[in-house]
Amino acid sequence: MVKLLQAATAVAAVFVLQGPLAAAEMKTEIGAGEGVVDIVAWPGYIERGETDKNFDWVTDFEAKTGCQVRVKTAGTSDEMVALMNEGGFDLVTASGDASLRLISGKRVQPINTDLVPSWSKVDPRLQSARWHTVDGVHYGVPYQWGSNVLMYNTEVFKGTAPTSWKVVFEETTLPDGQSNKGRVQAFDGPIYIADAALYLKAHNPELGIVDPYELNEDQYKAALDLLRGQRELVSRYWHDAFVQIDDFNNEGIAASSSWPFQVNLLVADGKPIASTVPSEGATGWADTTMMHADAPHPNCAYLWLEHSINPKLQGDLAAWFGSVPAVLDACKGNALLGDEGCETNGLGNFERISFWRTPVSQCETQETCVPYYRWVTDYIAVLGGR
Repeated sequence: MVKLLQAATAVAAVFVLQGPLAAAEMKTEIGAGEGVVDIVAWPGYIERGETDKNFDWVTDFEAKTGCQVRVKTAGTSDEMVALMNEGGFDLVTASGDASLRLISGKRVQPINTDLVPSWSKVDPRLQSARWHTVDGVHYGVPYQWGSNVLMYNTEVFKGTAPTSWKVVFEETTLPDGQSNKGRVQAFDGPIYIADAALYLKAHNPELGIVDPYELNEDQYKAALDLLRGQRELVSRYWHDAFVQIDDFNNEGIAASSSWPFQVNLLVADGKPIASTVPSEGATGWADTTMMHADAPHPNCAYLWLEHSINPKLQGDLAAWFGSVPAVLDACKGNALLGDEGCETNGLGNFERISFWRTPVSQCETQETCVPYYRWVTDYIAVLGGR
């Protein structure tokens, strides 16, 4: 965890100190593939059938293009930005709390959507989203989106879904008659402060929180105080999806923020697990595949950008991860997802989700807001008991 938090601090510094947006030249044509494409991705986002042979959207791409796909997984947005800062990668599946940092830090290049023939099929709500579009310039191709769900043990909750995030933020007696202390988890990333702010928005309206990523000093302090209290309840701060799965299997965890990916794998394994989006709503992620400013294999990268939004891949990935496709054509006719899969995965929740976004000092809902570099340093302090 120390290494991860050190990376987060460095990443935040880059975002604050960098100057104007990159003026990188946009690629105008695709040449012969270079034989390789290197991608930084969330766990479960790039599958070649190794975990489950039914989920493979890499093998056919490699066969058709001659571009071998090499993947480096990352557990948090800060880790992704740190890897892109190091260089040597072509693409990254960046969430909204990373994408603007990558643009501002001149780590990614504009995307020529004319070189992505299926661009017109992308959900219009995502095509010009503010987490990857700056001054009308697109810096990526939308990939998937979804919410951070409340995952819970159905035996602990007696088959009734919890209706509030209170079960992870405040000490309480759970339906099995035992305290939640030591039986909950929280996300190991500074962006989790927004989850606390979203909870306070509903339960402490006097704070006047409008946007959980745009907090004034008083709102921010209240969120930190809530997280300091939560620390007494948390058994582990998670960022590795598979470690969290193991904890729900073996460590008696009752509830936690999570991704649908973990829920799906646990349910498929027959475990007493379910998930919900509580009454307060949820934070979420709308992920964009972005190209490094110095991508070593740009032709293969563009070929992957087009491949990434074909309906078959989009539907298969949504079925695997529990996410919603960026291409709505994927919602029908996919054998793995099923015709109700998009609704099940939250297609109708778009307006209820507060999508991850990098907090900045010059914000829209306040005169001034607490910027991300402080989120990083203060969340490190919370995790350290300060």
